[in-house]
Amino acid sequence: MKIQNLFKVLAICSLVFGATPAMSDGLFFEDEPVQDGLRVFDMSKTFADIYEKLDSVKWGGKSINVAIEGLENLNKNAHIAATDERVVLVWGDSIIGNFPRPAPRDWNGFGEITTALVLKLRANDPYLHSVSESEIYQLVMDALMRGVDERGRYIFSRAAEVLEDGRVLTSVGLNGVRDERGNFRVHGVFKGSPADAAGIHIGDLISHINGVAVAEMSDAELESVMDGFNSGTAKIKLVTPSGNRDVVLRRATVVLADADIVHRSSSNTEVLEIIIHNVSNGAVSIVNEALAKYPNLDGIVLDLRVANGDDERAAAKLAGLFVGQEPVMRIAQTAYEEVEVIPGSNAVTKVPVVVLMSDMTRGTAEAIASAFYENQRGVLVGTPTAGLARIATRIDLDNGGALEIMNKSIKTGSGRNIDGRGVFPIVCLSNIRSSQQQNAFFLNVINDNFNAQDFNKQTDVDADAIRRGCPKITSGADEDSLSAAVAAKILTDKKIYNRLIME
Repeated sequence: MKIQNLFKVLAICSLVFGATPAMSDGLFFEDEPVQDGLRVFDMSKTFADIYEKLDSVKWGGKSINVAIEGLENLNKNAHIAATDERVVLVWGDSIIGNFPRPAPRDWNGFGEITTALVLKLRANDPYLHSVSESEIYQLVMDALMRGVDERGRYIFSRAAEVLEDGRVLTSVGLNGVRDERGNFRVHGVFKGSPADAAGIHIGDLISHINGVAVAEMSDAELESVMDGFNSGTAKIKLVTPSGNRDVVLRRATVVLADADIVHRSSSNTEVLEIIIHNVSNGAVSIVNEALAKYPNLDGIVLDLRVANGDDERAAAKLAGLFVGQEPVMRIAQTAYEEVEVIPGSNAVTKVPVVVLMSDMTRGTAEAIASAFYENQRGVLVGTPTAGLARIATRIDLDNGGALEIMNKSIKTGSGRNIDGRGVFPIVCLSNIRSSQQQNAFFLNVINDNFNAQDFNKQTDVDADAIRRGCPKITSGADEDSLSAAVAAKILTDKKIYNRLIME
């Protein structure tokens, strides 16, 4: 009996270590190119391509071990340990995969081990086993990229990316289907959408919306939450491999361009409202054209509440329209390398500006808000920004897809860290919700009794504590009306504007 068990162990080890002559030079049989519905050689080749191209990117000194270990994001029961000698997959309390670590820069070896780990995970996870090849591929790539960078992403194909970048969204930006229990399983997330910004991933489960179990909601009720032509919000309970969490999503209104312009004129004032959705060259062109079209403005509301972007040049151009040739940001790729970004042209307007921001203001939009603040060019109004001020490195893959790694952090033009911290408003909207609170606030400003703490300068104060003191507003309609009223008051009273600018 002992001898038979020993032969079984040797046979298993032979399969794991690729020592049998029936196999190719790697881990898989040449006459079995498809295993459990996956084309193992194609998948291994793509993973090898990914690892090789990641090796040329500066991403915080992490090793390939970290990337492989990211596969445990697929299921909370999975744990992967990659040492200098072995790559071990533990499911619960049992070892279900044990592979020799390939030699350094043996990208084919790393690709095959990653594919082998995926097969082991599929065999133990009913959900992973039930999805199609394309779905498992996207789930795996999402987990792998999160192992490299928490905000990294895999774009399945460049064609899909172009489609998503059309930015015609009338929803929270996700799609999926109900499972057998009636819960909503996320199958896709639109790049740049509110769901994407909130960190929702393919495979996450939505169990409750606004306190109501999704299983108890009709399809029509579910669709009304996900889609709509207004800025409604919903509190969503997510069930993810790493645990449960609550997310507040704001539906995106119909977006046909990277920026929208609203001109408001009355007998006394002429105000231009500029809503930025994506900080891009397209947005710069739209704003520049609008400023030329309306030269006699009394004020400008620059709405960055849902603005995102990772193009530092476009951000510099956009900020430069207002601040001129002043440092807008610094890009830090490592602890020792920083690149200062300065617009190449003078400002085209000196009109007073109110900058609206929220927890969905992120990326280069946070740098733009900081540029207004540091150059005393606009009053920051709203709630703290996301603190996700990073720029991506894009890596094209041989399979037509691409990797996006957020490995470049953004600092302000003066060198203050905003990635991981954020930008804080001078006027916190969530603290002046009622008309009485607004009247008292502006009275204090007029009487020079406004002694606001400038948390942008007080870098020793905990950012989470600041956010608790100035929480995000969960009702889009309330935020819209409140922002409009406060911005109008600031722009139509020069004493208030000048007083707040000096804070």
